[in-house]
Amino acid sequence: MKDTVNIGFVGNPNCGKTTLFNAYTGAKLKVANWPGVTVEKKEGSMQYHGHTFKLVDLPGIYSLTSYTMEEKVSREFILSDDVDVIVDIADASALERNLYLTLQLIELGKPVVLALNMMDIVEERGMEIDMHRLPEMLGIPVVPVSARKKRGLDILMHAVAHHVDKEEPVIFVHDHDELEENSTHKHDHHTEYAMVYSDLIEDKIDAIIDVLKQHYPSMKNYRWHALKLLEQDPDIMKRYPIDLPEVMDRSYEKDIINQKYDFIEEIIGEVLMNKEKKEQLTDKMDQLLTHPVLGVPVFLGIMALVFALTFNIGDWLKETFVEAAIDWCSTGILNCLTFFQVNEVLVSLIVDGIVAGVGTILTFLPNIFILFLALAFLEDSGYMARVAYVMDGIMGRLGLSGRAFIPMLLGFGCTVPAIMASRALEDPKDRRKTILITPFMSCSARLPIYVVFSQMFFAEHAMLVAYSMYILGIVVALITALALKWIDKKESQNNLLIELPEYKTPNAHSIAIYVWEKVKDYLTRAGTVIFVASIIVWGLLNCGPSGLVDDMGQSFGAIIGKVLVPVFAPIGLGYWQIIVALISGIAAKEVVVSSCGVLFGIGNLNSQAGMDDMVSLLAAVGFGSVNAYALMTFCLLYTPCTATLATIKRESGSWKWTGQAMAFQLIVAWCVSFIVYRLGLLIF
Repeated sequence: MKDTVNIGFVGNPNCGKTTLFNAYTGAKLKVANWPGVTVEKKEGSMQYHGHTFKLVDLPGIYSLTSYTMEEKVSREFILSDDVDVIVDIADASALERNLYLTLQLIELGKPVVLALNMMDIVEERGMEIDMHRLPEMLGIPVVPVSARKKRGLDILMHAVAHHVDKEEPVIFVHDHDELEENSTHKHDHHTEYAMVYSDLIEDKIDAIIDVLKQHYPSMKNYRWHALKLLEQDPDIMKRYPIDLPEVMDRSYEKDIINQKYDFIEEIIGEVLMNKEKKEQLTDKMDQLLTHPVLGVPVFLGIMALVFALTFNIGDWLKETFVEAAIDWCSTGILNCLTFFQVNEVLVSLIVDGIVAGVGTILTFLPNIFILFLALAFLEDSGYMARVAYVMDGIMGRLGLSGRAFIPMLLGFGCTVPAIMASRALEDPKDRRKTILITPFMSCSARLPIYVVFSQMFFAEHAMLVAYSMYILGIVVALITALALKWIDKKESQNNLLIELPEYKTPNAHSIAIYVWEKVKDYLTRAGTVIFVASIIVWGLLNCGPSGLVDDMGQSFGAIIGKVLVPVFAPIGLGYWQIIVALISGIAAKEVVVSSCGVLFGIGNLNSQAGMDDMVSLLAAVGFGSVNAYALMTFCLLYTPCTATLATIKRESGSWKWTGQAMAFQLIVAWCVSFIVYRLGLLIF
């Protein structure tokens, strides 16, 4: 065995690839219990008996016939010379669905080890898998593992190490006596391959292989390429064109798929016992959670509970611990600077700019923590996949598939990975539509804005007001999708194919990794983007054409804001301070809150006293609850942060289209805020 062994982790979505990858490498990657999370391969390494095992976690795929970007990434890597051994991770509790990919991987001719993951669920369901018969039928090592409980990990790596250089012929133990007797095919492939097709297909495979050997003598695995040519795979046909019209007279993809599933049915019949032993909790729960009528209201109710926890528990933690710590730190820094007689301008920059800006954002850390903890629980339990399934019908009427709702769900956390998840869509037009509407979903960065302004102006109803922003974002996104459907006049062909995993108790380790990554990202943003934005905002408010100014009304920020007042006045936001705060929010949405504190001269905006002072100042200039709701609406819908814009450009490949998307989102934000503000004035 060579010193470095490259191992590809391959499998269906939800099979536990990333959990297993983390168990070996300790990598802190996001682990979610629904498809579309791993959109790029992740790499890690481990040491095994003096050898380096380089592990690659590939995006989840259902087959090697690639349609989505994720499938293409996985297939290209598997076909390359960069993989020495393929570890096929299969969900043992859904073995029948997972074996289709297994058969395709075996046909590649590379060393394959089948890891039967989630064996703990198989045991809980009272099922049994014949671990002797299964490898006999497939001709590859089969190792039972539980990634969540870290069982069987050493045995799996031992099998990989033993199998990487194995060249002995595989002995298949099949019961095909009748098929062999009636076969007219010239070869006895049942002793050579796990998957053997009908005589018609096998004859065509042989004919294509003969031609491939003449034209492409250096090709690896003629049989797999012959199968792909029979399926009329566009990529393989382009790479290896041959002229055999009498053999490749049509696509035999459906025939090959059906015969694979016939063999899978035979395997399941021989190796899986007690499949229907008892009705599962999953089936009972899905009767309600995936109900065609009740599914959506249940989802909205669950999300309402999430935000109730975010507000109630998050605010208690914030008021009890965080605010006092931030105030103590701010006072300490001010006293220290005063003691050393630091220049007043520098003191203002540090205390009024940096500490006020970053400190205000840090006070909302408990709310962010509770939000991500709840979302991680829902993801790891298996519920989020059901939401996409339930939304499939609605999305279909809007010209998109339920798969497009997956990026929208991710948008509740962060828009950047949500935009990247649009790669799961096959149609480029559908992908761009999804990229366009996903930023309307309310990401966690907007939460501080909702917390502050809803508590300032709506008191007892703060949670409901903030929750309405999330609902409004979904509604605007769906209406936009419908409008784009009318403009495009084309039905989406991107049908939903999604795995509905077993409900399970969320894994504490997986949730800890997910929440820590999100909290770390929030803290990183506070220490980088928001830090820099706070300095820039301070500079705009303390510098003017004549240099340093004592009156913010003479600053560059005031000049810019006042120029834009006529544009924002019709939507109730015609105040130069609010406009400057919104401009600063393009760097990061959290900055809107800290900027408002600096702009209105309130150092402790996050505290109750600071909020009361802010309400008084705003009331003095005619800014009331209707204006506040319009402000939250505009923050929900207007241009996303710079990180999201960069991601949109990378995914779309066009600065022009990214600019058009920015303009579109600004127009939508202005129009919806106008409607909200005007209706609010009429009602209140």
